[in-house]
Amino acid sequence: MEPAKRIILALDVSAHDDAIALVRRFRGQVDMFKIGSELFTAAGPRVVKEIHLMGKKVFLDLKFHDIPNTVSRAALAVAKLGVFMFNVHTMGGGEMMAQAAQTLRDYALEHNVDRPKLIGVTILTSIDQGVLRDELGVSLRMSSQVKHLAGLAQKAGLDGVVASPEDAEMIRSRFGRGFLIVTPGIRPSWAPVQDQKRVLTPRKAVQMGADYLVIGRAVTSAPDPTEALKRIEDEIADV
Repeated sequence: MEPAKRIILALDVSAHDDAIALVRRFRGQVDMFKIGSELFTAAGPRVVKEIHLMGKKVFLDLKFHDIPNTVSRAALAVAKLGVFMFNVHTMGGGEMMAQAAQTLRDYALEHNVDRPKLIGVTILTSIDQGVLRDELGVSLRMSSQVKHLAGLAQKAGLDGVVASPEDAEMIRSRFGRGFLIVTPGIRPSWAPVQDQKRVLTPRKAVQMGADYLVIGRAVTSAPDPTEALKRIEDEIADV
């Protein structure tokens, strides 16, 4: 996969105009943009539609986590938006994920369209082993819990998972090449780690098996964002 197609640039802003300005600035270097809870809450579906009009893909990162019927209906609404990919929390359980996946398949067949890729969030990259054990009450090791949740997602019919780059190699080995791995927690060696605890460089994440790299502040907060993005693309070009 070309470097520009691996990178998902996070639109971590709260205003519609700021998001569109970022898309216009980077659309020559990036194929897909991430819309998260902050931007979608502030700007709504309009920003998705405008990005599509510019010929770019959207990863809608809303991490749905609710009862199966509610998530299924949310999945249908997302399918109608025509995004390339969106996610749910694997901790919502197998029934929740399976029902959402089936809703997408039914919608695609009924309307003769491509369905969005559906991926499951395993453990957030802001959570480390101590938080997992002491706050969330999960006694398994991080890698074991991620493997369990990824297996649950695959069994439910999801296309892949969102996982720390540290877990990518294990997931790729266990679930094969057809299972998508989307990794946040990407930090070039020259960028600050900030609030994420489990991070890797872009090059190492691809070497470990990641398909897509979600990158935000390492680019958008850089002194020269265009040059920062080019450095990242160059870093993974020969992996």
